[in-house]
Amino acid sequence: MKVEARKEETLVGKIVQDEEPTASSETLQCEGPVSTWDSGCRPGDDLGSREVDYQARGYTFSRPIRLVVSYDWLVLQGPAAPIFEGDHLVLRCQAWRGWPLAQVTFYRDGSALGAPGPDREFSIAMVREADSGHYHCSAIFRSPGPGRPETTSSVAVTVQELFPAPVLRATPSPEPQEGSAVTLSCQTKLPPQRSATRLLFSFYKGGRAVRGPGLSPELQVPAAAEAHSGSYWCEAATEDNHVWKRSPRLEIRVQGEWRVEGGAGGGPLRGSV
Repeated sequence: MKVEARKEETLVGKIVQDEEPTASSETLQCEGPVSTWDSGCRPGDDLGSREVDYQARGYTFSRPIRLVVSYDWLVLQGPAAPIFEGDHLVLRCQAWRGWPLAQVTFYRDGSALGAPGPDREFSIAMVREADSGHYHCSAIFRSPGPGRPETTSSVAVTVQELFPAPVLRATPSPEPQEGSAVTLSCQTKLPPQRSATRLLFSFYKGGRAVRGPGLSPELQVPAAAEAHSGSYWCEAATEDNHVWKRSPRLEIRVQGEWRVEGGAGGGPLRGSV
């Protein structure tokens, strides 16, 4: 179900040539399953900072978003929601009243990200943590603007880790007895904001794939044999393969059984090698 609410407000900012301030329109969309007819988007009280849906008195609230109104000649619009590895990042250099711009330049941490040009948008198809930084843009206003260069305030962009590198664990032990069952688990964790993201897990022994991408983070070995000994590692990846990470290697040593005749009392001795 989708409910739209329009909010119009007067921007009281810099007024040029005795012109009246203008109104802007923002569209907020409330999406997802709604169990009551009384739903909508509205400015709300501070509901806290938990990264979960909020429930009170039978109502379910979405996670809050931050809406910032600026009164500068030039504004850099950044992402309204947290951004994670693999996301598409778009930054927009917006002029007062949409006036035309020339020589638009984007910067990260004070360094230009390209030559000046007419494009008001800067985008990164798949962001990495290294793309974090303080961004701003500069441009020259053309008529009817002030006709001089303007620079925005900086916007902090923090790219969060989607999930940590997995850890491969063996249960009950990385040194199982021959013939016993062993389970390899590729363990990692998604943040609450992206809990619906599906990860695919692959398992490798040496340089060979033991199991291709699958939704299960576990690899079952019903009966360990000497041939199962070796160096294993796993990989976790998003379905679009935009983000993938490998685990450190885990050595599996299957403990075989041997017999020696002539032990105490003449019976067989059992041990492991």
